[in-house]
Amino acid sequence: MGTLVKAWEARLDGAVYGQPLVIGDVVFAATEGDTIYALEASTGKVVWSVHVGTPMPGSGLPCGNIDPLGITSTMAYDDQTNQVFALAELSGANHVLLGLDASTGAIRLRRPVEPPKGERAAQQQRSALTVLDGRVYIAYGGLFGDCGDYVGSVVSAPTIGDGPLAEYVIPTAREGGIWAPGGGAVAGDRLYYAVGNGESMTDFDGSDSVIALRPDLTLADRFAPTTWADDNAADLDLGSMTPALVGPWVYAGGKRGVGYVLRADHLGGIGGEVSQERVCPAFGGDAVSGDTVFVSCADGPRAITIDGAGQIHSRWHAAVHASGSPVLGGGQVWVIDNDGGTLYTLDPDSGDVRQQIHIGTAPHFASPTLAHDRAYVGTLSGVVAIGGA
Repeated sequence: MGTLVKAWEARLDGAVYGQPLVIGDVVFAATEGDTIYALEASTGKVVWSVHVGTPMPGSGLPCGNIDPLGITSTMAYDDQTNQVFALAELSGANHVLLGLDASTGAIRLRRPVEPPKGERAAQQQRSALTVLDGRVYIAYGGLFGDCGDYVGSVVSAPTIGDGPLAEYVIPTAREGGIWAPGGGAVAGDRLYYAVGNGESMTDFDGSDSVIALRPDLTLADRFAPTTWADDNAADLDLGSMTPALVGPWVYAGGKRGVGYVLRADHLGGIGGEVSQERVCPAFGGDAVSGDTVFVSCADGPRAITIDGAGQIHSRWHAAVHASGSPVLGGGQVWVIDNDGGTLYTLDPDSGDVRQQIHIGTAPHFASPTLAHDRAYVGTLSGVVAIGGA
């Protein structure tokens, strides 16, 4: 393991909120300026770039904290078609799915993929795209501030051609956004998503939940805590965290600070968890190694284990205020303090800091991508490559 050093920095035309993709020797990044870049992994030199449209200005949105609003989610790569997929928001609050040839940047797919219910301008696409069996899955939530008429949903489109869309809409009158940045977690033929708070405090409306969807986007299973009504009223829902797959279990956390262990093959409905423990208010996505979950807590990462009976055991709480989504690589935990602009590496057994390096201010939920003995990080000005990984 080498000493962390800045290898290069690519200043692009906007903030990079999504996690960079590394395919072969190329780093792919998408910006809030609605431009998709392919960069040389070794130097950061632009291989190609494609500007797909004019992003939505913040002045045209009912609320939110990204201005302009272009491509926010992590892209997805499909090795069957050699395409990189991105969801761009364009002026007029239009949501467009792009499929680009990874080698040349040629646009091979471009089609509107609008959220099926609610006001388009009130919907934000933050959750990472997922490719599964020839389809791209796109989840929608709301803007920062939870304003306007939006309803959470998942839409899928074929990776090739203009075949029919499929959709699932959270059965709530309003809200129920799917916005956790990790996207759909895939196990077998199920896609697992976390759903945010909804309008109802009386009759259960499908919000504040973990859902399992079939590839055709019919509902296969669901879990909600018994506190769902209070979670909805107090904005303490599960929607802030992507569900983590841990062997036969699903680990779900959120804003209330309680972690739930669910059976992946039977989520259990309302109150059907195997176990629950207070862990931490958490936002983003977790990293998993064996039975250990590295949790992206708001007050710094924690490590927990889930035993064979589905019980949660605390291991450590790192003494760094880094709330980015952690990743594992090179025998270390990598995590970002986005406000402080610092990338840390931690000992996975103790949480002790091994190294740290300044990278510049990063977006919320930022997560490094590890490849070629480097870490690639999206920032508010582009992409930074850190050597020594």
